[in-house]
Amino acid sequence: MKQSEFLEQHIFNGLENVSDGFEDTSMHYFSESDFDAVLKKAEHFGLSIYKIETFLDGKAFDTSNHDAFKKKATDPKWYTKAFSDFKKRQEGLVYAATYKVSKKLLDRE
Repeated sequence: MKQSEFLEQHIFNGLENVSDGFEDTSMHYFSESDFDAVLKKAEHFGLSIYKIETFLDGKAFDTSNHDAFKKKATDPKWYTKAFSDFKKRQEGLVYAATYKVSKKLLDRE
C-alpha cells in the first residue's frame, strides 16, 4: 500500500478536504474540527507529522514543526501543543500537515 492510499483510507476518510483555492492541490486542508480528528487518528496509528501549516482566508498564516519543539515527529506532544497554540491565537484557520506513514505500517495493510 502507498502512503497516499493509507492516508486516504485511515486518516482522511470521512473528513472534508477544503483545498479550494490553494496552490498545492496534492495537500489536504482541513477545518479546525476535522484537523483535530486527523491528529487523533495520526496519534492512534503512530504517524510522523513533520510540519503543520495554517492558513487564514486563503493566505499563509503560520507554520510549526517538530524541530521547534525538540520532539520526534512521531511524538504527539508537539503537534497537540502546536494545534492548541494555533487555536488560541486565531479562529477560523485552515490546517495542513506533512505526514509520514512508516514502512512497517504500510506493509501491514
